[in-house]
Amino acid sequence: MKKIEKNIEYTFKNKELLETALTHTSYAYENNKESNEKLEFLGDSILEYISSDYLYKNYKNLREGEMTKVRATVVCEKSLHKIAQKHHLDEYIKVGKSEKHTQGNKKPAIMADCVEAIIAAIYLDGGIVPAQKFIIENLKEPIKIATQNVGDKDYKTVLQEKLQEKGEVKIEYNIIKETGPDHDKTFEAEVEVDGKILANGVGKSKKAAQMQAAKKALELLQ
Repeated sequence: MKKIEKNIEYTFKNKELLETALTHTSYAYENNKESNEKLEFLGDSILEYISSDYLYKNYKNLREGEMTKVRATVVCEKSLHKIAQKHHLDEYIKVGKSEKHTQGNKKPAIMADCVEAIIAAIYLDGGIVPAQKFIIENLKEPIKIATQNVGDKDYKTVLQEKLQEKGEVKIEYNIIKETGPDHDKTFEAEVEVDGKILANGVGKSKKAAQMQAAKKALELLQ
């Protein structure tokens, strides 16, 4: 247990909570133990609350719909599976004989559920502060990336909505320049509206360059 506590950077006073958090239903059924299902249920709610609170307080530029999209991106099986892999949870998850044959301890869904159960276990053992610390330390970077992406998407959407307030217009994004080696290219894009160039943008991908062009066009229009 010391190794996993070191991995997740939390030491339990009640070790049984951690044991339960790592116990899949298949193992619990075969060994008359409590499974992590109830902890998973609680952890899911705590995770949603903490991530929502963090987004609200740290990304005031995002609208409600954008915050919902970001939260859905980071509070999902794929994201939680990555956290489980980071902490090597598959080495500690207890599964039944049938699941062992199919390496159930490495299944993304089982590993993701285990992360939620651990969040609840930390909360029950030490309160909301260490649970919050665990969540934020593991989701801070994915949230940052997700907010950047949702922001990029929004620049093009907002520009389109603004330009079409008085009727239909033709909006085109063109890549006008590429520089640098294949593994580290920089692109320059322009946004053209009804044949008139509004703004240019630069980025490390074609998409990023287009988004920057949309952002600059919005700044000029505003």
